[in-house]
Amino acid sequence: MPSLRWPQALLLAAALASFAPHAQERPTEPVKLHGVNYAPGLQLQGQALQLNGAGTRYKAVFKVYTAGLYLEKPARSLQEIAALPGPKRISVTMLRDIDSAELGKLFSRGMEDNMERAAFSKLIPGVMRMSEIFTQHKKLLAGENFMVDWLPGQGTIVTVKGQPQGEAFKEPEFFNALLGIWLGPRPADQQLKKALLGEAG
Repeated sequence: MPSLRWPQALLLAAALASFAPHAQERPTEPVKLHGVNYAPGLQLQGQALQLNGAGTRYKAVFKVYTAGLYLEKPARSLQEIAALPGPKRISVTMLRDIDSAELGKLFSRGMEDNMERAAFSKLIPGVMRMSEIFTQHKKLLAGENFMVDWLPGQGTIVTVKGQPQGEAFKEPEFFNALLGIWLGPRPADQQLKKALLGEAG
C-alpha cells in the first residue's frame, strides 16, 4: 500500500477528527445566568477547581434558582464525580423567595428518590440535620445563596448566606447523596442536570 504524502495525511487526519467526539469546552469567562455570575474557577482547600457546568432550576415556567458545580477536572456523571478525590462545591443562588423549611423537605425527598432504601437509611441523621439547618433560616430570598462543599479529611460543609452551618457531615456518602438531588436518576430538573454536567447547549 503506497504511503500517504503530507497533504493527503493532513486531510485524512482532519476528516477523522471531524467524526471524533468533541472534548468538553470549559468556560474561560464568568457564566451569567439571570444576573448570577459563576466564575470559571475558584480555590477550595488550596486546590484549583473549575466550573463543570451551571444552569437554572425551573418549576413549570417559574425560575427557582441557579446552580453551579465546581470540580478538580471535568466529569460527565455522578459516578465520575464520586470518584474524584479532591474538593468539590455546588453553589445555589435563589431567583425567587422560597420557604427554607420547604426547601429542606424537597432536598430530603430528592435524596431519598435517588438512593437505595438501605443506603438512605444510613444517612437519615444527616438528612434530618440538614433539614433543620434550612428550617432555622425561615426564608431564602431572591439573590441569597447557599453552598455545599466536600472537603477531603473534613467532610461536607453547608454554608448558608455566607455562614458555615455547624460541624461537617462526616460521611463521605453524604455529599454524593446531596448531588443526587440534581444529578441522580430522578433529578429535580433534567435540563439542570445536563447543564451541571456540561452537556447543555
